[in-house]
Amino acid sequence: MKDLTLTTLEFGKTSIKAAALEALSTQLRGTLLRKEDAAYDEARSIWNAMIDRKPGLIVRCIGASDVISAVRFAHDNHLLVSVRGGGHNIAGTAVCEGGMMIDLSPMKSVRVDVAGRRATVEPGATLADVDKETQAFGLVVPTGINSTTGISGLTLGGGFGWTTRKFGLTLDNLHSADVVTAKGELVRASVAENPDLFWALRGGGGNFGIVTAFDFQLHKFGPQVLSGLVVHPFADVENVMREYRAALEKAPDELTCWVVMRQAPPLPFLPAEWHGKEVVVLAMCYGGDIKEGEKAMARLRGIGKPIADVVGPNPFTGWQQAFDPLLTPGARNYWKSHDFIELPDSAVGVLASAIRKLPGPECEIFVGHVGGAAGRVPPHATAFPQRSSHFVMNVHARWREASMDKTCIGWARGIYEAAKPFAAGTAYINFMPEDEVDRVEAAYGANYRRLVEIKRRYDPMNMFRMNQNVKPMEGKRAA
Repeated sequence: MKDLTLTTLEFGKTSIKAAALEALSTQLRGTLLRKEDAAYDEARSIWNAMIDRKPGLIVRCIGASDVISAVRFAHDNHLLVSVRGGGHNIAGTAVCEGGMMIDLSPMKSVRVDVAGRRATVEPGATLADVDKETQAFGLVVPTGINSTTGISGLTLGGGFGWTTRKFGLTLDNLHSADVVTAKGELVRASVAENPDLFWALRGGGGNFGIVTAFDFQLHKFGPQVLSGLVVHPFADVENVMREYRAALEKAPDELTCWVVMRQAPPLPFLPAEWHGKEVVVLAMCYGGDIKEGEKAMARLRGIGKPIADVVGPNPFTGWQQAFDPLLTPGARNYWKSHDFIELPDSAVGVLASAIRKLPGPECEIFVGHVGGAAGRVPPHATAFPQRSSHFVMNVHARWREASMDKTCIGWARGIYEAAKPFAAGTAYINFMPEDEVDRVEAAYGANYRRLVEIKRRYDPMNMFRMNQNVKPMEGKRAA
């Protein structure tokens, strides 16, 4: 093994002796990867193909001891660090340039305690990994809607999906976490142990340490749910959205319905003449008795004259993967998002105008309906503050060729600016691209100052900065 030059926290360079690298390697159950290693390119590749950074060193961790060794090595050598869980974050923060990437993706264990209704989940697990284990027992951790998403980043930033209105955000269901701090110490964070750190982890992202195990509360759910799509012609978008909002005013917590606006993909249940044409889709799921779900969905399914209605009983694990084919790795992606307290006609008009100017067939806008149980948590109870937002809009620009970067990014930014007058002003950090560093403080609102104080205590050097970063306060550093 040769000496290696790595990037420091100050974005300078430092030379690491071969003997030090050998010593680190012998401490690990996992492996060290350098640029010349065969597995290097695969390890640094993540979901968003726009991200093409090259770490100087990748530590592939198998357990908590590997994470501790990697963090201590990075701390002692003052190295720039990134942390990879599922590698799904839009900003590509899993990968740093020239520093050390701590790769948690091999850590995929999911252990279910059926009697206690708890699950212990390692940080490299995906939502599919979690669903497969928990749904085997008719239990669920409330998570997101794309099964290839990593549980770690989703939880630390929020986590919302089909079960949020019934059971709260993913972070609301976190009972405790094992965390490796910036000094390489393993601590437990819960309401009873290190409660300030536990508060910050629930919404504060990867700013405060590396979670090596999540302990989640489980809920009885499924394994069959009433779910599916109702597809409408885009010409009817204004009427569909008016009726959609009205139907949700008295929706029970068990019912979730999201809107997707895009060109119709070649789905087998859609007539061929609609493939490639603009449509508005109501995607819905009811987390309870099927017959009760049919009653709850009746008004939504009765809107207008849909092209197709494919709502029916489905395995929840299958429904969780329904959108995966539209979100596969390898494409270039850029997102812009807003939270909305309400969704007025004028905001709908902005979205409708944008869909009529789609820059490509994979670009879309979705509007997620949240609230319910997640909205009944006080905004200061966790670091995640957006408890009054009932709708989350994400403008998803997605394309294949680098020559389309300017057009597609410009399209997303234009919608964001046009919709800003109707937005709540907060932001969901998991949807923030790498050029939105100026939105971090606003995203946390009144919770930001407390996050800064906790960051100063747990990571005064800002080692964990490859994220939607909360910078530590100036002043004396914590011992």
